[in-house]
Amino acid sequence: MRFRFVHAADLHLDSPMHGLTARQPHLAALFGEAARGAFVALIDEVLAREAAFLIISGDVYDGDWRDYHTGLFFVGQLARLSRAGIPTFLIQGNHDAESQISRKVTLPPLVHLFGTRKAETLELADLKVALHGRSFADRSVSDNIVRAYPAAREGWFNIGLLHTSLDGRAGHASYAPCTLADLRAKYYDYWALGHIHAAETVSSDPYVVFPGNLQGRHVREAGAKGAMLVEVDKGAVVSATPLVLDKARWAHARMDVGGATDLAEVLALVEPALRTELAAAEERPLALRLTLQGETRAHDALAADSQHLQAEIQAAADRVSDRLYIERVELATLPPRTAGDGEAVGLADPQALLAGLEEEAEFSEHLNVVIEEILAKLPDEIRQAVSGDGEGIETALVAEARSVALARLRHGGGDAA
Repeated sequence: MRFRFVHAADLHLDSPMHGLTARQPHLAALFGEAARGAFVALIDEVLAREAAFLIISGDVYDGDWRDYHTGLFFVGQLARLSRAGIPTFLIQGNHDAESQISRKVTLPPLVHLFGTRKAETLELADLKVALHGRSFADRSVSDNIVRAYPAAREGWFNIGLLHTSLDGRAGHASYAPCTLADLRAKYYDYWALGHIHAAETVSSDPYVVFPGNLQGRHVREAGAKGAMLVEVDKGAVVSATPLVLDKARWAHARMDVGGATDLAEVLALVEPALRTELAAAEERPLALRLTLQGETRAHDALAADSQHLQAEIQAAADRVSDRLYIERVELATLPPRTAGDGEAVGLADPQALLAGLEEEAEFSEHLNVVIEEILAKLPDEIRQAVSGDGEGIETALVAEARSVALARLRHGGGDAA
């Protein structure tokens, strides 16, 4: 028998888009609606593809609901599938664990939520499909729960639903840890995983799949997002195809501006690149982090006034589209190895003067105090986003300060021109 199903995870409905609201309210509104829009698109695809069922492998919600609107939206969309006779199977993960969600709304018919006490099996007898899964009772599940999953049903197509960090994937907290060998030992045909937000087909024998989250929420969740469409024939997976469903996009572009001699030439290079990035997002609202790199005579002028650089590049983005926002400009350019004609050099080797400064204990201690003072003055949403940036606040501040200092030292202590 041939059939298809859709596997999604990590919807994080109504999760806030940190860092956008205060600076770009209209774009923040577009991004804020994106997670719901992506979920509607998911339901549309399940119906259009005439899928036999939908699987959601945890973290439907980002935490407890502020009010009932979040839950009503979710069950309202699942009701569309139920009315069409399409069942949904879901588990709760760390963000929507049973202990995390204080409000409840009755699920529609044909929506099956796996329990929290132990792993259980639900059947689709007409398809000979056995689904095995367990929800999280509490946010923190540190045990390898997969070992207690039921044995595979012989002669059936077996699917395991699991919210897991699997082998300790980088950048994610460890929940329900297990290994690929643990999964293979169950002899299931498909493992529908959740928790890791980057899409990954870990194995095709058997299929072990993270579909990634449905909608990116910050720049570390860049690129296309969606779910997985799985085709099954004669009891075996014949294809697993990503479905792109996100309604807003995050991206990180690195651009060589080595040929530019001043800010105007940098902007002349940047603007066409912004058009390319927006086209790649297929006209979705786009929040872009732009890293400028290469050896350029414009380096000192760019480094000396990073706020001006950010403003000019955002202005260039506004000329391209009102749906394009520059999340951050990172300056990774370098000055030419030899001073250009007519340039005054304030010090013979300013780089050596600053080398190793950040490694000194007194400097590091003072810097941490400054960082805490800055964070304390930020609005909550921006502070949370900045604090969670995996690239390191201290490293970024030191790099930017070094660039500014070197630029000014090379020009005799004044502003770079």
